[in-house]
Amino acid sequence: MDFLVFSGNSNQKLAQDVVKKLGMRLGDATVTKFGDGEIFVKINESVRGRDVFVIQSTNQPAEAHLMELMIMVDALKRASASSITAVIPYFGYARQDRTVEPRVPITAKLIADLLTTSGIDRLVTMDLHAGQIQGFFDIPVDNLYATPILSEYFINKNMYGKDYVVVSPDAGGVPRARIYAKTLESSLAIIDKRRTGPNVAKAMHVIGDVKDKHVIIIDDMIDTAGTLSQAASTVMEHGAKSVRAAATHGVLSGPAVERILSSPLEEVILCDTIELSKEKSTISKFRVLKTGELFAESILRIFNKESISSLFKYKTEQ
Repeated sequence: MDFLVFSGNSNQKLAQDVVKKLGMRLGDATVTKFGDGEIFVKINESVRGRDVFVIQSTNQPAEAHLMELMIMVDALKRASASSITAVIPYFGYARQDRTVEPRVPITAKLIADLLTTSGIDRLVTMDLHAGQIQGFFDIPVDNLYATPILSEYFINKNMYGKDYVVVSPDAGGVPRARIYAKTLESSLAIIDKRRTGPNVAKAMHVIGDVKDKHVIIIDDMIDTAGTLSQAASTVMEHGAKSVRAAATHGVLSGPAVERILSSPLEEVILCDTIELSKEKSTISKFRVLKTGELFAESILRIFNKESISSLFKYKTEQ
């Protein structure tokens, strides 16, 4: 295969998993910092005339990981790579996709412009927080979905059928939750949530029946876990037998871990789009599912100029 896969420092574990699935090695690059914190990148092998894929999530610290990605792309472009595809499993700043109050930026659009200017020819990501972000780019964007990975986990654990109910933690997540409910042959419920500020939300009540049901709360990401922990407590107060949660991206910032541990959640299932720290990975409530095979397949199809639409089998309804 005449293409190369490189990686920044945000998620080396996932990058190694991807190249292992592809049966190749990770490209040789140095990504480090000068004494004053400036990022330095050097590509240690020839990329002239070759298709290149760069794997880098833009999770915390988002600014450093974003700069690593753009500097690496610039280095590859100046080294005469034929094409550069940015594989960003977790696309940061995606929640800032519109102006919800006066005098605030649309940062997701700014990030799209910065990435395009740096030299990427294509973007591959997973479960964008807002689907319209694809339109912020003037290059092809492939937004993969974790639905088949998470659904397979629940089906293998016999967590489906009439005894289960899929719950969306807010109105915006209903289309996503509806897909899971259909796949798991379960009913659907919604948490009525009021947001009073960034990372501040209050769960109000449940729309739907969760009494004597096993609840699966579905979301695209878990950040501070405020919404999630409140939603879990709310469904238990409404008579649920048990509650667990699943999300693609485990951001887990601030008090997230403490909130999850003190909540009635039995299990939190995440994908490995963001690498958990050693401390978080040892917590018994967390279950991390691998996405490397899905990203490897998408990379291979893009290189071979084949359709990847079948990878969107469970894409969220609009």
